[in-house]
Amino acid sequence: SEILETHPRTLMMYEHLGLVVPKRTSTNRRRFSQRDVMKLQTIQKLTRQHSVNLAGVRYIMKLLKLLHENQLPAPVELRDIDVSQLDV
Repeated sequence: SEILETHPRTLMMYEHLGLVVPKRTSTNRRRFSQRDVMKLQTIQKLTRQHSVNLAGVRYIMKLLKLLHENQLPAPVELRDIDVSQLDV
């Protein structure tokens, strides 16, 4: 939560909604991989800069992945998102 400058409860909500699935330590603490952090940064960008709600975030991430898989360009505003890191 410190790296992303977000409240731990927000990360818990993202996990509850299935937007990110961190690994757990033996003491049940969340361990976010680099891929998880990049995905969380994408979620933050969409919610903060583009005012997208979480249902929209899920939809946009799936759409971006589909565009990437079919070698189609993403909208200009979203081209800086690394789609290869989005496990959706």
